[in-house]
Amino acid sequence: MPTDIAIEAGAAAPEPEPLVRIEGVTKRFDGVPAVDAVSLSIVRGELFSLLGGSGCGKTTLLRMLAGFERPDEGRIVLDGVDMADVPPYERPVNMMFQSYALFPHMTVAQNVGFGLRQDRLDATERRRRVADALELVQLVGFDGRRPHQLSGGQRQRVALARSLVKRPKLLLLDEPLAALDKKLREQTQLELVRIQHQVGITFVMVTHDQEEAMTMSTRIGVMQAGRIAQIGTPGEIYESPVSRFVADFVGTINLFEATVLRAEAGGAVLGAAAGELVVAQPLAVGAAVCLGVRPEKLLLSRAPLAAGLNRLRGVVQDVAYLGGLSSYHVRLGGGMVIRASAPNLERRAGAQLAVGDEVHVGWRPDAAIVLAP
Repeated sequence: MPTDIAIEAGAAAPEPEPLVRIEGVTKRFDGVPAVDAVSLSIVRGELFSLLGGSGCGKTTLLRMLAGFERPDEGRIVLDGVDMADVPPYERPVNMMFQSYALFPHMTVAQNVGFGLRQDRLDATERRRRVADALELVQLVGFDGRRPHQLSGGQRQRVALARSLVKRPKLLLLDEPLAALDKKLREQTQLELVRIQHQVGITFVMVTHDQEEAMTMSTRIGVMQAGRIAQIGTPGEIYESPVSRFVADFVGTINLFEATVLRAEAGGAVLGAAAGELVVAQPLAVGAAVCLGVRPEKLLLSRAPLAAGLNRLRGVVQDVAYLGGLSSYHVRLGGGMVIRASAPNLERRAGAQLAVGDEVHVGWRPDAAIVLAP
């Protein structure tokens, strides 16, 4: 098939132009930066999450994308257009609020189609688009109901349909699942991902829930004190955090303060309060480091563990049964308490560890994460 552009053999395809470019954006309130020199790009069609605790600046950044706040410095470019002088109602952006903000006196269909009336579309086109949006969120037949006649999950779907019906280039979601109970939240996470893939619209979601961000996102931007601490896929953020903050914020991790004692073939030996530990990467002798090990990477055994592992001894302090797995708190010889998790594979009496059991704790040298102290 002929093409308009010839690509040299072996040459890499050009990187696609991002839909959103945030360039050195700063926003201050009473002189204090809420967002501090943030730069990032968001690719067309991805589900990008801004993850962080309260006050980290994630919602302020979302509001600047929507046009509700103006940056004090920097700029936001959407689909090649600088948004500096573009008011919210003229941006190809829609926002789904945490409260859903449905009109209680309107039916589901009227709520979903409200923005289309503002755009002065004819009645036939409005009805068609509303019907398509309700089918997308699996609410066919609910068009005549009012918000008080719906469950929390159904109200959330109405708010999503209203946000999608105008077919924005960018959909902003501010803690979209916070009002739902745990089981419904988990179900709705998968539904949102399905809908996002189906419509192909770029989603930017703000959340403080690490599990939610990990489950739903193409990429995650972890925010700390108004800045971006790390951007990466869920796997990169979890397995290769760039800082102690990211490692500790995303998931659970055991952190050992240590000093590099000596080099070893392909790695190094560290000295920590719990004992000598081996890592599978070269480090400078004398350097102070922080060694991180995720709970699921740890092996617990009443019997001694095989050679080649980091091996420590401890006593089980606490056990939490979580159905498919159990979570253990183990006090090591140096007094440090670590957390380990293990699947509940056997139901026979005595198979699971109990409080007071003496255990061997181990992990592979390449399972640890080396961080700055």
